[in-house]
Amino acid sequence: MEFDKLKEIIAEVLSVDPNEITLETTFVDDLGADSLDIFSILEEVDDAFNIETEIEDADKIVTVGDALEQIKKAIG
Repeated sequence: MEFDKLKEIIAEVLSVDPNEITLETTFVDDLGADSLDIFSILEEVDDAFNIETEIEDADKIVTVGDALEQIKKAIG
């Protein structure tokens, strides 16, 4: 469920097909996201899951799978 919501957010922010997003998809290399895009995605994720991503945790997010792990950790 979290993965589907995450894909929806990424697809909306980056205007990409959600069906092309996998856990291994990288934000920068595969999706062409820049730091502002990633910040926007994390903002949407924080709102959608009612969590708060720490800046130092955000720096570790390279793939969609990394982002999903952060969400799961934050929501317990």
